[in-house]
Amino acid sequence: MRTCTKCVMPETAETLEYDDSGQCSVCSQIEYKNTKVDWDAKGRELDEIIESVRGKYDYDCIVPFSGGKDSTFQLWYLVRVKKLKPLVVRFDHSFMRPKLIENNLRTLRTLGVDCQTFTPNWQVVRKLMYESLKRRGDFCWHCHTGIFAYPMWVSVWQNIPLVIWGEPSSEYTSFYEYGEDEEVDERRFNTLVNLGINAEDMLGMLNDKVSDYPITERDLKPYTFPPAREIRSRNIRSICLGSYIPWDVKKQVKIIEDELGWEGDEVEGVPPGYEYEKIECYMQGLRDYTKHLKRGFGRTAHLTSIDIRNGRMTRDEAVELTEKYDGKRPFALDLFLHYLGITEEEYFELVRPHLVPPHEFPDEETRQRNRAEKPPSDFDKWTRITGDRKKDGKSKP
Repeated sequence: MRTCTKCVMPETAETLEYDDSGQCSVCSQIEYKNTKVDWDAKGRELDEIIESVRGKYDYDCIVPFSGGKDSTFQLWYLVRVKKLKPLVVRFDHSFMRPKLIENNLRTLRTLGVDCQTFTPNWQVVRKLMYESLKRRGDFCWHCHTGIFAYPMWVSVWQNIPLVIWGEPSSEYTSFYEYGEDEEVDERRFNTLVNLGINAEDMLGMLNDKVSDYPITERDLKPYTFPPAREIRSRNIRSICLGSYIPWDVKKQVKIIEDELGWEGDEVEGVPPGYEYEKIECYMQGLRDYTKHLKRGFGRTAHLTSIDIRNGRMTRDEAVELTEKYDGKRPFALDLFLHYLGITEEEYFELVRPHLVPPHEFPDEETRQRNRAEKPPSDFDKWTRITGDRKKDGKSKP
């Protein structure tokens, strides 16, 4: 399988392309970001956007917030550096971890901000997870769409015409480049967020395989992007902070640790030294494992590639870490099977059709050999409640 000559990302990664030297398009984008972008001019552009709304509404902007490293930094930056009064909007994807909840409480209290949380119907989430795994080999459709759509609905309902997100997608993929304007709009939502399935299509696909809850169009509204006419009539802008200030994850993590007491956590499939990454979801290890089954790489390849691009790691060191940590069967899989009431073999059969060649699906012997040795320290605190009293009464996974 072909791999970038600079980082360790393989050709099976979505949107990746290679130049004549074998360097991938994301590595080239980061070089463009570091050498071609006039960040002083971009900073002035951000200030103009902010001053156009400051003090004119109940809130200056909305900050979509999970409590991970990126949204915590963007909230700190907008409150402490730009002196804005934001409304924090949280979409609870159903798998928040104990330390994340502590971090969030500390951050929201320290910064002094209002927060609005939406927790979607769990039985709807169960059905969406099964169907999106079956259709796309990715069980996170409800999370992808809800996180990006729900704050936009709040901006419409509460007349707050500026939504500020974190890093631009060009930091990690090639859907967009640093040289073009990237707004978190309906085009972006349909291009890289909803896996090519809109809510209307999803409604027609759902059945009662994992739950008999009768889903209607109203249940899926939080997963739809507001109509363009609603966005235009309110002059709503939805921008990425990382389009206006240079994004550097490790520097930003140091800031939120020092300023807010933010703490990292152990994540399945992530090596020591990266405790800041994806701590907000206890299903993250399974998401990365599923990607490894389909595409042959996991979270470690992604993280070490970022460090290579920032001159913090050699390619040989990245290869060694990737071989050691990527592709291990996570303990989160046991919980996922419990939630959906399916077997492990059914899970593999749902993922297998989404294989991306030239990667080959690992055989049974390889899958059994590559297993995480121990669960994360908070594994016993991850909920086992499915909402089905018969299942919930059985022994814990």
